[in-house]
Formats: sequence, C-alpha cells, structure tokens
Amino acid sequence: MNWAVFTDRDGVINEEVEYLSDPGQLRLIPDAARAIRQLNLLAVPVIVITNQAGIARGYFSEAEVTAVHDRLAQLLDQEGARIDRFYYCPHHPSAGQPPYQANCECRKPNPGLLLQAAADFSLDLTRCYIVGDQFSDIEAGWRAGCQAILVQTGYGAQVLREWPAAGRPDYVAQNLAYAVEWILHKQEGVD
Repeated sequence: MNWAVFTDRDGVINEEVEYLSDPGQLRLIPDAARAIRQLNLLAVPVIVITNQAGIARGYFSEAEVTAVHDRLAQLLDQEGARIDRFYYCPHHPSAGQPPYQANCECRKPNPGLLLQAAADFSLDLTRCYIVGDQFSDIEAGWRAGCQAILVQTGYGAQVLREWPAAGRPDYVAQNLAYAVEWILHKQEGVD
C-alpha cells in the first residue's frame, strides 16, 4: 500500500480550541477515533498535518505541542486507534522572531509537510487523501496532488458557506467518520 490519509488535527480529530496548548482541553470529536481505527485495521497510514503558528506567536512552545500530541495519542489509544505520525509547522510569515517567523514550505496551504510525509512513508500522493476543516488544508492537498475532503466540524461548516464559486473540495463530509467511509468506498476495487 502506498497511499495514506492525511488529516488536520484541530476541528477534525479533536474539538477546535483556538491555539490549543493545554492537553487537558483536548476533546475528541465523536466518531473520530472509530474512523481512525477503521483505517488502522486496514493498515492505511493516518498522518496528522497541522499548522501550529501559536509557536511563532509565542503562545506556546514546541514541547507543549508535543504534550498535546502525546495526550491525543493516549485518548485515541483508549479507543483502539492511533496516528502513525504527527507533522506540524511552527512558523508564521509575519509573527514572531526567526527562526519561527518565516515564509516556509511547511505551512499549509503549502504542501511541504505532505511532501515530507510522502518521502518518509514512500507514498504516491496522487493516491492519498487529505481531510481538513479549512481552505488551507484543501489547498495544501491539491498542491500535493491529493484528493481533498472538507469536514463540517471545526471551522468546516463556516468555510463551506464562504467557499468561492470555483474549486470545490473533492468531497464534503459531515465529519471524519463520513470522510473515511467515502475514502474506503472510493478505494474498493483499487487496491
């Protein structure tokens, strides 16, 4: 298998908390763990791709992002699910100080983190999917050659209402569980 499901973190797997830095504030979105477990059981890599500009802004540290990821992994593990790898961008183009204030290739909508994950996991990005609740998630996926799914959790419902007329997502799902159902339906007969 040389495809994977990329997913944003906040608003897709866990409830949206602006600039989440406290692991105690982490709450899973209903059915997210079940959806991830479904992919895990099929040996499909599940890879988190997240912008964490709060680091550049000085709101929290990289260690705090790691603590949130560790807690998310624990919560998922309690439901028999796992993330294969977390990738995050700590940069912002205008906030903070170097090295965090930077125009980088890893901040979505740029595809740098997806390209890195593809190299690390030997993925064919044209066979991969990205699930997100922001336009930047969808655009990053498109730039990398992935199919892009907008979920209506987190900021997704608002983003959908404000979506420009051109360039709709490949699919719009109620939540991650519905996105995974669509992905697996599309994959039937492919592998």
